[in-house]
Amino acid sequence: MQYSEMTAKMADGDGFIAALDQSGGSTPKALKGYGIEEDAWSTEEEMFGLIHEMRARIISSSVFSGEKVIGAILFERTMDGTVEGVPTPQALIAKGVVPFIKIDKGLEDEANGVQLMKPMPTLDELLSRSKALGVYGTKERSVINSANAEGIAAVVKQQFEIGAQVLSHGMMPIIEPEVNIKSETRAECDAILLAEILKNLDALPEGQQVMLKLSLPIVPGTFDPLIDHPKVLRVVALSGGYSRADACVELAKNKGIIASFSRALLSDLRSQMSDAEFDAALGEAIDAIYLGSTQKAEAAAAA
Repeated sequence: MQYSEMTAKMADGDGFIAALDQSGGSTPKALKGYGIEEDAWSTEEEMFGLIHEMRARIISSSVFSGEKVIGAILFERTMDGTVEGVPTPQALIAKGVVPFIKIDKGLEDEANGVQLMKPMPTLDELLSRSKALGVYGTKERSVINSANAEGIAAVVKQQFEIGAQVLSHGMMPIIEPEVNIKSETRAECDAILLAEILKNLDALPEGQQVMLKLSLPIVPGTFDPLIDHPKVLRVVALSGGYSRADACVELAKNKGIIASFSRALLSDLRSQMSDAEFDAALGEAIDAIYLGSTQKAEAAAAA
C-alpha cells in the first residue's frame, strides 16, 4: 500500500484499528492477562521479548487481516522487531493492515484535572525512522480526569502541537485525549473536550487532517460534529476499561466511530492456547469489534 492507499483505507475502510501498543509500565499486566506471570522473565529484554511473541502471534494469525482490521498501533520495540522474519510494519502492510506507532513517552503527574504527555526530545528521529519502515501514522495519549476547562484546553493544545510535528514529517497523527470513564464529570469533560478540539481543528492549515481517538462519550452522539469535519480523517474510540461486550454496546450507539481497542481485543487470548484455540478466540473478538464498528443497529440489537 502506498500512502494515498493507506489514507483511503483509513478514511473509508470498513473495520477497526487494533491497539498493540502496551509499553513498559503496562507490559507486565498485559502479559499476566495473556497467562504469563512475572516470574517468567528476569530482565526487561526478556519481558519485551515475550510481549513481542504475543503480538507476532496475533499479527501472523490467519484471522488477523485487512478485511476487518484496517490498522494496527505498534509499540516502538514491536515496530523494530519482525514477524516471521519480516519487519513488523511490512508484515502488517502485506496483510492489508495500516501500521501506526505509539509515540508518547508516558504521562506527567496530574495537574488541573489532567495528565499531559511527558516531553519527547527524540521525536523527530523516531518519526523519520518510523516513516522509513513504512509506518503511516502515530498515536499519542493524554488523560482527562475531571472537567477542568484550563486543564482540558492544555491537553488539546499539546496534542495538536505534537500532531503538527507529526504532519511535518508527512505522517498522520492520531490525537488521543482520553477521558477517564471513571470520572464523575464525564459528560462535562466530553462537552469541554469537543469545544477545544473544534477550536484547534479550525486553526489547522487548510488541506491538513488528523485522526482522533476518543473515549466513548457518556451521551451517544456527542462527537457527531467531528465525524464529518473536513479536517478529521477518522474518529476512533478506545475501550477505556470497558469489557469487550460493554465497549461494543457503547460503540454501536455512536454512528461513524470505529474501534481502536487494546484490552477489549486481547482479553480472551492465552499463551497456553493451541493455535486453533488462539485463532478462534481472536476471531471471535475481531468479529464482535468489527460488528460494533460497522453495523451499528445490528450490534446494538445483538447486545
